[in-house]
Amino acid sequence: MKPVNAERSCRTSSRESLPSRRKTLPAFLALAAVVLVALVPSALGAGATVVWAAQTHPDHFKFTATAGKELTFKLRAASSRPGTDVSVEPVSGLPPGASIGTSVVGKRATATFRWVPVEPGDYNLAFVARTGAAKAPVRTFLIHVMPRYPYSYKITDDEIANWAAVVHRTTLVHSKPTASSPVVTRLDSVTSDTKTRNIVLVLDGFDRSSRDRWLHVRLPILPNNSTGWVRQSDLGDLYEVNTHLYVDTATLTATLKRNGVTVFTTRVGVGKPSTPTPKGQFYIRGKLTHFGDAFYGPIVFGTSARSASKAPEMRVFGDGFVGVHGTSLPQLIPGRPSHGCVRMRNSAIVRLSQLMQVGTPLTIT
Repeated sequence: MKPVNAERSCRTSSRESLPSRRKTLPAFLALAAVVLVALVPSALGAGATVVWAAQTHPDHFKFTATAGKELTFKLRAASSRPGTDVSVEPVSGLPPGASIGTSVVGKRATATFRWVPVEPGDYNLAFVARTGAAKAPVRTFLIHVMPRYPYSYKITDDEIANWAAVVHRTTLVHSKPTASSPVVTRLDSVTSDTKTRNIVLVLDGFDRSSRDRWLHVRLPILPNNSTGWVRQSDLGDLYEVNTHLYVDTATLTATLKRNGVTVFTTRVGVGKPSTPTPKGQFYIRGKLTHFGDAFYGPIVFGTSARSASKAPEMRVFGDGFVGVHGTSLPQLIPGRPSHGCVRMRNSAIVRLSQLMQVGTPLTIT
Protein backbone atom coordinates (compact mmCIF):
# COMPACT_ATOMS: atom_id res chain seq x y z
CA MET A 1 0.00 0.00 0.00
CA LYS A 2 2.81 2.42 0.64
CA PRO A 3 4.11 2.33 -2.94
CA VAL A 4 0.60 3.07 -4.31
CA ASN A 5 0.25 6.05 -2.06
CA ALA A 6 3.66 7.28 -3.03
CA GLU A 7 2.85 7.09 -6.75
CA ARG A 8 -0.49 8.84 -6.28
CA SER A 9 1.32 11.55 -4.34
CA CYS A 10 3.80 12.15 -7.20
CA ARG A 11 1.06 12.36 -9.84
CA THR A 12 -0.94 14.78 -7.76
CA SER A 13 2.13 16.93 -7.29
CA SER A 14 2.75 16.89 -11.03
CA ARG A 15 -0.78 17.98 -11.85
CA GLU A 16 -0.67 20.77 -9.33
CA SER A 17 2.55 22.15 -10.80
CA LEU A 18 1.18 22.77 -14.28
CA PRO A 19 -0.75 25.91 -13.46
CA SER A 20 2.35 27.24 -11.66
CA ARG A 21 4.51 26.74 -14.77
CA ARG A 22 2.01 28.56 -16.96
CA LYS A 23 2.16 31.53 -14.59
CA THR A 24 6.01 31.56 -14.55
CA LEU A 25 6.57 31.40 -18.32
CA PRO A 26 5.72 35.06 -19.09
CA ALA A 27 8.03 36.22 -16.32
CA PHE A 28 10.83 34.02 -17.64
CA LEU A 29 10.43 35.38 -21.15
CA ALA A 30 10.47 38.94 -19.84
CA LEU A 31 13.70 38.25 -17.92
CA ALA A 32 15.29 36.71 -20.99
CA ALA A 33 14.41 39.80 -22.99
CA VAL A 34 16.08 42.05 -20.40
CA VAL A 35 19.23 39.92 -20.46
CA LEU A 36 19.27 39.98 -24.26
CA VAL A 37 18.97 43.76 -24.31
CA ALA A 38 21.81 44.03 -21.82
CA LEU A 39 24.01 41.79 -23.94
CA VAL A 40 23.43 43.61 -27.25
CA PRO A 41 25.80 46.57 -26.64
CA SER A 42 28.56 44.23 -25.45
CA ALA A 43 28.10 42.06 -28.47
CA LEU A 44 28.22 45.09 -30.71
CA GLY A 45 31.27 46.46 -28.93
CA ALA A 46 33.06 43.12 -29.10
CA GLY A 47 32.84 43.04 -32.87
CA ALA A 48 33.36 46.76 -33.47
CA THR A 49 36.49 48.38 -34.83
CA VAL A 50 37.72 51.92 -34.27
CA VAL A 51 39.67 54.16 -36.64
CA TRP A 52 41.03 57.68 -36.61
CA ALA A 53 38.64 59.95 -38.46
CA ALA A 54 39.34 62.70 -40.94
CA GLN A 55 40.82 65.99 -39.66
CA THR A 56 42.98 64.15 -37.12
CA HIS A 57 46.61 65.06 -37.71
CA PRO A 58 48.77 62.27 -39.17
CA ASP A 59 51.16 60.20 -37.08
CA HIS A 60 54.39 62.07 -36.11
CA PHE A 61 52.85 65.44 -36.91
CA LYS A 62 54.91 68.33 -35.48
CA PHE A 63 53.25 71.21 -33.66
CA THR A 64 55.02 74.46 -32.84
CA ALA A 65 53.96 76.24 -29.67
CA THR A 66 55.15 79.23 -27.66
CA ALA A 67 55.73 79.18 -23.92
CA GLY A 68 52.92 81.00 -22.14
CA LYS A 69 50.43 80.64 -25.01
CA GLU A 70 47.71 78.00 -25.26
CA LEU A 71 48.08 75.20 -27.79
CA THR A 72 44.83 73.46 -28.87
CA PHE A 73 44.19 70.67 -31.34
CA LYS A 74 41.52 68.01 -31.90
CA LEU A 75 41.62 64.25 -32.38
CA ARG A 76 38.64 62.48 -33.97
CA ALA A 77 37.85 58.78 -33.97
CA ALA A 78 34.91 56.64 -35.13
CA SER A 79 33.55 53.17 -34.39
CA SER A 80 32.33 50.79 -37.07
CA ARG A 81 29.06 50.27 -35.17
CA PRO A 82 26.68 52.82 -33.70
CA GLY A 83 25.90 52.71 -30.02
CA THR A 84 29.43 51.81 -28.93
CA ASP A 85 31.41 54.15 -26.71
CA VAL A 86 34.61 55.54 -28.25
CA SER A 87 37.28 57.10 -26.05
CA VAL A 88 40.48 59.00 -26.89
CA GLU A 89 43.19 58.80 -24.22
CA PRO A 90 46.88 59.67 -23.77
CA VAL A 91 49.11 56.60 -23.77
CA SER A 92 51.49 57.66 -21.00
CA GLY A 93 50.08 60.77 -19.39
CA LEU A 94 50.14 64.45 -20.27
CA PRO A 95 52.64 67.22 -19.47
CA PRO A 96 51.86 69.35 -16.40
CA GLY A 97 48.92 71.67 -16.99
CA ALA A 98 47.64 69.85 -20.09
CA SER A 99 44.14 68.38 -20.39
CA ILE A 100 42.04 66.42 -22.86
CA GLY A 101 38.24 66.18 -22.99
CA THR A 102 36.20 63.84 -25.18
CA SER A 103 32.65 64.26 -26.51
CA VAL A 104 30.75 61.45 -28.29
CA VAL A 105 28.01 61.92 -30.89
CA GLY A 106 26.67 58.71 -32.38
CA LYS A 107 29.61 56.51 -33.23
CA ARG A 108 32.10 59.40 -33.48
CA ALA A 109 34.26 60.87 -30.71
CA THR A 110 36.05 64.22 -30.68
CA ALA A 111 38.83 64.87 -28.15
CA THR A 112 40.17 68.39 -27.55
CA PHE A 113 43.76 68.76 -26.25
CA ARG A 114 44.60 72.00 -24.43
CA TRP A 115 47.94 73.06 -22.95
CA VAL A 116 49.74 76.24 -21.94
CA PRO A 117 53.41 75.16 -21.92
CA VAL A 118 55.82 76.82 -19.54
CA GLU A 119 59.24 75.43 -20.42
CA PRO A 120 60.64 75.48 -23.97
CA GLY A 121 61.77 72.19 -25.45
CA ASP A 122 60.52 69.18 -27.40
CA TYR A 123 57.69 67.01 -26.07
CA ASN A 124 56.46 63.68 -27.47
CA LEU A 125 52.79 62.84 -26.82
CA ALA A 126 51.01 59.63 -27.83
CA PHE A 127 47.24 59.02 -28.03
CA VAL A 128 45.05 55.97 -28.56
CA ALA A 129 41.40 55.67 -29.62
CA ARG A 130 39.55 52.61 -28.35
CA THR A 131 36.15 50.97 -28.03
CA GLY A 132 35.94 47.85 -25.90
CA ALA A 133 38.87 45.62 -26.78
CA ALA A 134 39.41 47.28 -30.17
CA LYS A 135 41.70 50.26 -30.65
CA ALA A 136 43.16 52.34 -33.43
CA PRO A 137 46.94 52.53 -33.99
CA VAL A 138 48.70 54.92 -31.62
CA ARG A 139 49.17 58.46 -32.94
CA THR A 140 52.36 60.21 -31.79
CA PHE A 141 52.83 63.97 -32.03
CA LEU A 142 55.90 66.12 -31.47
CA ILE A 143 55.35 69.49 -29.82
CA HIS A 144 58.21 71.96 -30.17
CA VAL A 145 57.80 74.70 -27.57
CA MET A 146 59.61 77.91 -28.40
CA PRO A 147 60.59 80.36 -25.67
CA ARG A 148 58.75 83.57 -25.07
CA TYR A 149 61.37 86.28 -25.55
CA PRO A 150 63.23 87.57 -23.72
CA TYR A 151 63.93 84.21 -22.13
CA SER A 152 66.35 83.52 -19.26
CA TYR A 153 67.23 80.05 -18.01
CA LYS A 154 69.64 78.25 -15.69
CA ILE A 155 72.21 75.88 -17.14
CA THR A 156 74.39 74.84 -14.18
CA ASP A 157 73.36 73.93 -10.63
CA ASP A 158 74.94 72.07 -7.68
CA GLU A 159 74.47 68.65 -9.31
CA ILE A 160 74.63 69.16 -13.08
CA ALA A 161 77.03 71.57 -14.78
CA ASN A 162 77.84 72.48 -18.37
CA TRP A 163 81.03 73.74 -19.94
CA ALA A 164 81.96 74.86 -23.44
CA ALA A 165 85.12 75.61 -25.37
CA VAL A 166 85.96 79.06 -26.66
CA VAL A 167 85.93 78.73 -30.46
CA HIS A 168 87.22 82.10 -31.65
CA ARG A 169 90.71 83.49 -31.28
CA THR A 170 89.37 86.64 -29.65
CA THR A 171 86.06 86.40 -27.83
CA LEU A 172 84.73 89.50 -26.11
CA VAL A 173 83.19 89.00 -22.68
CA HIS A 174 80.62 91.62 -21.66
CA SER A 175 79.29 92.68 -18.28
CA LYS A 176 75.69 92.19 -19.49
CA PRO A 177 74.02 90.16 -22.26
CA THR A 178 74.27 92.95 -24.79
CA ALA A 179 77.00 94.03 -27.18
CA SER A 180 76.74 97.65 -25.96
CA SER A 181 77.72 96.76 -22.37
CA PRO A 182 81.33 97.18 -21.14
CA VAL A 183 83.89 94.51 -22.08
CA VAL A 184 85.06 92.54 -19.03
CA THR A 185 87.89 90.63 -20.72
CA ARG A 186 88.94 88.87 -23.91
CA LEU A 187 89.26 85.10 -24.18
CA ASP A 188 91.44 83.14 -26.58
CA SER A 189 90.56 79.70 -27.94
CA VAL A 190 93.73 78.24 -26.40
CA THR A 191 95.36 78.87 -23.05
CA SER A 192 98.41 81.11 -23.12
CA ASP A 193 100.52 78.81 -20.94
CA THR A 194 99.87 75.14 -21.73
CA LYS A 195 98.39 75.77 -25.21
CA THR A 196 95.43 73.56 -24.36
CA ARG A 197 91.81 74.17 -25.28
CA ASN A 198 90.38 77.10 -23.36
CA ILE A 199 87.05 76.33 -21.70
CA VAL A 200 84.55 78.18 -19.52
CA LEU A 201 81.87 76.99 -17.12
CA VAL A 202 78.45 78.00 -18.46
CA LEU A 203 76.08 79.17 -15.73
CA ASP A 204 72.98 80.68 -17.34
CA GLY A 205 71.46 81.64 -20.65
CA PHE A 206 69.59 84.68 -21.91
CA ASP A 207 67.86 84.76 -25.31
CA ARG A 208 66.65 88.12 -26.51
CA SER A 209 65.48 86.44 -29.73
CA SER A 210 66.21 83.28 -31.70
CA ARG A 211 69.21 85.07 -33.24
CA ASP A 212 70.42 87.02 -30.20
CA ARG A 213 71.49 84.48 -27.58
CA TRP A 214 73.93 85.00 -24.72
CA LEU A 215 75.59 82.71 -22.16
CA HIS A 216 76.68 83.67 -18.66
CA VAL A 217 80.08 82.10 -17.93
CA ARG A 218 82.55 81.78 -15.08
CA LEU A 219 85.91 83.27 -16.04
CA PRO A 220 89.54 82.23 -15.38
CA ILE A 221 90.61 85.79 -14.58
CA LEU A 222 91.31 88.07 -11.65
CA PRO A 223 89.59 89.02 -9.50
CA ASN A 224 88.53 85.51 -8.53
CA ASN A 225 84.87 84.60 -8.96
CA SER A 226 84.52 86.86 -12.00
CA THR A 227 81.76 86.14 -14.49
CA GLY A 228 80.59 87.67 -17.76
CA TRP A 229 78.40 87.24 -20.83
CA VAL A 230 79.43 85.95 -24.26
CA ARG A 231 77.48 85.39 -27.44
CA GLN A 232 76.39 81.78 -27.79
CA SER A 233 78.03 81.66 -31.22
CA ASP A 234 81.44 82.35 -29.62
CA LEU A 235 81.32 79.04 -27.73
CA GLY A 236 81.18 75.45 -28.88
CA ASP A 237 78.71 72.75 -27.87
CA LEU A 238 77.71 72.38 -24.24
CA TYR A 239 79.15 69.36 -22.42
CA GLU A 240 77.47 68.12 -19.28
CA VAL A 241 79.23 66.92 -16.14
CA ASN A 242 77.55 65.54 -13.02
CA THR A 243 80.48 65.96 -10.62
CA HIS A 244 81.38 68.78 -8.21
CA LEU A 245 84.61 69.06 -6.23
CA TYR A 246 84.57 70.66 -2.78
CA VAL A 247 87.75 71.70 -0.93
CA ASP A 248 87.43 72.66 2.74
CA THR A 249 90.51 74.61 3.85
CA ALA A 250 89.42 74.46 7.49
CA THR A 251 89.18 70.67 7.73
CA LEU A 252 91.83 70.07 5.04
CA THR A 253 89.62 67.71 3.06
CA ALA A 254 88.57 67.38 -0.58
CA THR A 255 85.24 65.78 -1.46
CA LEU A 256 83.94 64.84 -4.89
CA LYS A 257 80.20 64.45 -5.36
CA ARG A 258 78.40 62.86 -8.30
CA ASN A 259 74.76 63.87 -8.70
CA GLY A 260 74.99 65.28 -5.18
CA VAL A 261 76.26 62.00 -3.65
CA THR A 262 79.78 61.72 -2.21
CA VAL A 263 81.95 59.31 -4.20
CA PHE A 264 85.44 60.36 -3.05
CA THR A 265 87.09 62.10 -0.11
CA THR A 266 90.70 62.62 0.93
CA ARG A 267 92.93 64.79 3.13
CA VAL A 268 94.74 67.63 1.40
CA GLY A 269 97.38 70.28 1.79
CA VAL A 270 96.43 73.90 1.07
CA GLY A 271 98.00 77.35 1.01
CA LYS A 272 99.99 78.67 3.94
CA PRO A 273 98.62 81.74 5.80
CA SER A 274 100.81 84.12 3.79
CA THR A 275 99.68 82.62 0.45
CA PRO A 276 96.25 81.14 1.14
CA THR A 277 94.27 79.05 -1.28
CA PRO A 278 91.65 81.42 -2.74
CA LYS A 279 88.05 80.77 -1.74
CA GLY A 280 85.02 80.91 -3.96
CA GLN A 281 83.40 79.26 -6.98
CA PHE A 282 85.70 77.98 -9.72
CA TYR A 283 86.00 75.07 -12.16
CA ILE A 284 88.50 72.48 -13.37
CA ARG A 285 90.03 74.10 -16.44
CA GLY A 286 92.55 71.54 -17.66
CA LYS A 287 94.43 68.33 -16.95
CA LEU A 288 98.11 67.48 -17.40
CA THR A 289 99.52 63.96 -17.15
CA HIS A 290 103.09 62.65 -17.34
CA PHE A 291 104.19 66.04 -16.09
CA GLY A 292 107.81 64.93 -15.59
CA ASP A 293 108.29 66.62 -12.20
CA ALA A 294 107.79 64.43 -9.13
CA PHE A 295 107.09 67.50 -7.02
CA TYR A 296 103.62 67.82 -8.65
CA GLY A 297 102.81 64.12 -8.65
CA PRO A 298 101.56 62.14 -11.65
CA ILE A 299 98.55 64.36 -12.49
CA VAL A 300 97.87 68.09 -12.30
CA PHE A 301 94.39 69.57 -12.65
CA GLY A 302 94.39 73.26 -13.53
CA THR A 303 91.60 75.39 -12.09
CA SER A 304 90.19 78.85 -12.80
CA ALA A 305 91.25 80.02 -9.31
CA ARG A 306 94.18 82.43 -9.12
CA SER A 307 96.73 82.99 -6.35
CA ALA A 308 98.70 86.18 -5.74
CA SER A 309 101.85 84.12 -5.15
CA LYS A 310 104.71 84.43 -7.65
CA ALA A 311 106.34 81.18 -6.57
CA PRO A 312 107.45 78.73 -9.30
CA GLU A 313 104.82 76.30 -8.07
CA MET A 314 102.13 78.73 -9.26
CA ARG A 315 103.51 78.94 -12.81
CA VAL A 316 102.58 75.45 -13.93
CA PHE A 317 99.41 76.80 -15.52
CA GLY A 318 100.79 80.35 -15.74
CA ASP A 319 99.97 83.60 -13.96
CA GLY A 320 99.23 82.09 -10.56
CA PHE A 321 96.59 79.57 -11.56
CA VAL A 322 95.83 77.20 -8.69
CA GLY A 323 96.36 73.51 -9.35
CA VAL A 324 94.99 70.37 -7.75
CA HIS A 325 97.83 67.86 -7.91
CA GLY A 326 99.84 65.11 -6.28
CA THR A 327 103.05 65.54 -4.34
CA SER A 328 106.50 64.12 -3.70
CA LEU A 329 106.15 65.14 -0.04
CA PRO A 330 103.19 63.10 1.29
CA GLN A 331 104.34 63.67 4.88
CA LEU A 332 103.13 67.29 4.59
CA ILE A 333 99.52 66.19 4.07
CA PRO A 334 97.27 67.17 5.70
CA GLY A 335 98.68 70.63 6.27
CA ARG A 336 99.22 74.12 4.88
CA PRO A 337 102.47 73.86 2.93
CA SER A 338 101.59 75.35 -0.46
CA HIS A 339 101.53 78.73 -2.17
CA GLY A 340 97.83 78.27 -2.93
CA CYS A 341 97.61 74.92 -4.72
CA VAL A 342 95.68 71.97 -3.37
CA ARG A 343 97.93 68.96 -2.85
CA MET A 344 96.95 65.36 -2.17
CA ARG A 345 98.79 62.04 -2.01
CA ASN A 346 99.58 60.52 -5.38
CA SER A 347 97.25 57.57 -4.89
CA ALA A 348 94.44 60.02 -4.18
CA ILE A 349 95.04 62.20 -7.25
CA VAL A 350 95.11 59.12 -9.46
CA ARG A 351 91.82 57.95 -8.01
CA LEU A 352 90.33 61.45 -8.40
CA SER A 353 91.37 61.52 -12.05
CA GLN A 354 89.35 58.36 -12.64
CA LEU A 355 86.22 60.00 -11.23
CA MET A 356 86.44 63.68 -12.21
CA GLN A 357 86.23 65.25 -15.66
CA VAL A 358 87.50 68.57 -16.94
CA GLY A 359 84.76 71.16 -16.60
CA THR A 360 83.80 70.05 -13.10
CA PRO A 361 82.76 72.94 -10.81
CA LEU A 362 85.06 73.59 -7.83
CA THR A 363 83.96 75.13 -4.56
CA ILE A 364 86.69 76.21 -2.12
CA THR A 365 85.66 77.27 1.39
